[in-house]
Parts: sequence; C-alpha cells; structure tokens
Amino acid sequence: MTITLAEQIDALLPQTQCRKCGFEGCKPYAEAIATGTADINQCPPGGEQGIHKLATLLNVAAKPLNRAFGSERPRLVAVINEADCIGCTKCLPPCPTDAILGTSKHMHTVIASECTGCELCIAPCPVDCIIMLPAPESRWTEADAERSRRRYQAKKLRMIKQETEKADRLNRQKQLLAKIKK
Repeated sequence: MTITLAEQIDALLPQTQCRKCGFEGCKPYAEAIATGTADINQCPPGGEQGIHKLATLLNVAAKPLNRAFGSERPRLVAVINEADCIGCTKCLPPCPTDAILGTSKHMHTVIASECTGCELCIAPCPVDCIIMLPAPESRWTEADAERSRRRYQAKKLRMIKQETEKADRLNRQKQLLAKIKK
C-alpha cells in the first residue's frame, strides 16, 4: 500500500482539528499542502516544530509561523464551569473528538485527556461557561495525535451514519404518506 504525500503530511500534523489553518481539519490542510495550495506555516498548534517536520518532509526551507493563522502557545484544554452549564448541548457538535460529555438539560463536562484544545466549543456556548486552561500535560505527543485522529474519524463516520439513517427514515415516512394519500 502506497502512502500518498498528503497522508505523510497529515501524519505530521497535530490532529487538533482546530481549523486555525483555514481548512476544515488536519487532513484537508495536508491535502492543500500536498497540492501546493497551502503553505507549511499555517498550523499554530503544530508550531515551529511542526513547520520544521513539514519542511524536512517536503525538502523546503522552514519559515516562521504565519501570524495571520494565530500564534504558537502552550497546550490548552477546555473546562466547563458545571455550575453555569445549562445543558444546551451546543458545545457537543463542534467538538472534533467527542471530548465533551453531557445530554440535553444536564450539565456537561470535558474529558481532558481527549480535548485537543481546538476551542471550537467556546463560540456556540450561550452562557460562556467554557474556558481554556493550561493542559495538565503540556506536551502533545504523536500518540495523542494518533488517538485524536482516530476519535475524529470515528465521529465523522458516526455522523455520516446518523445522517444516512435520518434520510432513510424520512424517505420511508414520505413513501408511507404517499401510500396513505392514494
């Protein structure tokens, strides 16, 4: 099995799925780098170390992180002030790795070890009960990135399955209504 250049690039990215690079996740960013439509210095979570890894792989000169995409900083994790959480569930869909647990009308919590620090949960929260704090483990390892990639892919597959099941249900309902109207 041949590994594509995009797959090699994706393997070097931190898999935070934060979209700070301007793409919908690490894989689309990797594909854009591979096709020459994105530069190697657009990933703040990967930072200088990530840029050097990409430069080495692609045999190009390393360059500073493009500040238009953010700045490199220590790893953060989301923390929910559970006393203020209203259980609206608006933070659940944007979390790329299902690191937030909770159900409607009940408080939510973050599984710190699964949180990538992407900050995508903050904006949809209507009561501003989510803050970002320094991660207990400040270093994001290759094992963390691989676990995050697997969780992200599993969530994407689950969402596709749910959408397919929903479409099938709607089609069955339409067919049943059509039969009733006859």
